[in-house]
Amino acid sequence: MRAVVYRGVNDLRVETVPVPAIGAKELLVKVAVCGVCPTDIKKIHYGTVAPPRIFGHETAGTIVKVGSRVPGLGFRLKPGDRVALHHHVPCLECHFCRHRAFAQCKTYKRTGITAGFEPAGGGFAEYVRVMDFVLPGVVKIPARNTFEEGAMLEPVNTVLKAVKRLNLLRGDTVLVAGQGPIGLMFTKILQLHGMKVVATDLLESRLKLAKRFGAKKAVLAAQLSTIDDPLDGAVIAVPSDAAVKQALERVRGAGQVLLFAHTKRALTPSGLCPLDLASVCLDEKDLIGSYSSDFTIQDEVAKLVFSRKLDVRRLITHRFPLDRTAAAVQMAANPRPDSLKIIVSEGVPAIEKASV
Repeated sequence: MRAVVYRGVNDLRVETVPVPAIGAKELLVKVAVCGVCPTDIKKIHYGTVAPPRIFGHETAGTIVKVGSRVPGLGFRLKPGDRVALHHHVPCLECHFCRHRAFAQCKTYKRTGITAGFEPAGGGFAEYVRVMDFVLPGVVKIPARNTFEEGAMLEPVNTVLKAVKRLNLLRGDTVLVAGQGPIGLMFTKILQLHGMKVVATDLLESRLKLAKRFGAKKAVLAAQLSTIDDPLDGAVIAVPSDAAVKQALERVRGAGQVLLFAHTKRALTPSGLCPLDLASVCLDEKDLIGSYSSDFTIQDEVAKLVFSRKLDVRRLITHRFPLDRTAAAVQMAANPRPDSLKIIVSEGVPAIEKASV
């Protein structure tokens, strides 16, 4: 089969590799689509993991083979089923799981989907092997929904998990800094939860989209000072230290600032953002983080996406065929005014731009 193999920093190659063999408790899935995620971009651009690997974890496809001893999941899996995959599932028993910090669980840190080599998601390939310990994360895609909607369950999950970390009340006002695909998801989900969203971005085109996704107000990041609304919370969906500082200053007492995009560790203390720590102590503000997904809310995520209350189809702007995955990664790493979510899709003959 064809697969896009990571061979080193910024080195992605289309190669022929064996179709992965599955065990008795595993699945073989033919990939239909796979989203390009910033997490994979970081690994490719900075070489944070050793090659060779096959990345891609926002994956949906069709089951082509079911192991003879695949356990029951409350529903039966069979060849021909259209499914969305979930590459991390926690043990639900360890110290971290008891505290619902699932991304810190040792079992969760294992990647349970592979197309070959060290498991790394494998969605940038024609077939993937789904291991037994992540089978509880498999979701069937309803007939009316698309593979692309299935592939978007994973990133939507990460956003809903983060929203649930915020201690908000209906009617509260929340800043969402950054209106890329993730920021727009935050804007819509917060709006669906009854929040008033103030959206900021560097691009006017994305501010217009933010209004369409439910933002009450949308302004350029440099113009946030013109908004008089008291802020009860803030989501920082861009890796900007300045945005964190600004948000911590603007949220009122008992407010929360949630970091979602600060995933690159500072190498030296000089890389740390100077903060007024007294505002955390005296004003009882919270500075919190959220990373990755929560398998236990998969059903809620599926209802949100498949009902189209959050219409993720509006976020997908460009599609690339498998053999142009490197170009897809490049575009996702260097977003343009007209680009949002980038998808790698089997059978796509050329770049296709979708309206949003």
